[in-house]
Amino acid sequence: MIYLDTSMLVSLHIRDVNTLAAIALIRDAGEPLLISSLVELEALNAFNLRLFRNEMSPLERDHAIQDLCDDIQAGVLTLEPIPDSAYTHAKALAQTLPQTIGFHPVHLLHVAAAIELGAGSFFTFDRKQHQTALAAGLAVNLLA
Repeated sequence: MIYLDTSMLVSLHIRDVNTLAAIALIRDAGEPLLISSLVELEALNAFNLRLFRNEMSPLERDHAIQDLCDDIQAGVLTLEPIPDSAYTHAKALAQTLPQTIGFHPVHLLHVAAAIELGAGSFFTFDRKQHQTALAAGLAVNLLA
């Protein structure tokens, strides 16, 4: 199973510099795709921020939200709540991962959620998130 972080999910639903790479990664993945409730929330917020910044129209935002909902409804994406155990796991990662990464607490929570939900792979375009997932032992996508 592959955990998609917010950067990957947003690139799949809004055209940006990473969209073509995201589509290629997903097309070739051959595994179920997992998102957490945190990823869903962050993606919805990212869509709204783009609207706020006049980077997209209300109609484009609505289409992105609908596309995301359709992907969940159709089973293209599996949406799971973050288990309580992910918070404990994230705290353990904060104490054991190398401090040279400079990770944020949300990076730790995404990685812990992926592990606790049974994902073996982690797809992201965020460099810090990529380093955090790799340091925690997850297989990660290559970054361009």
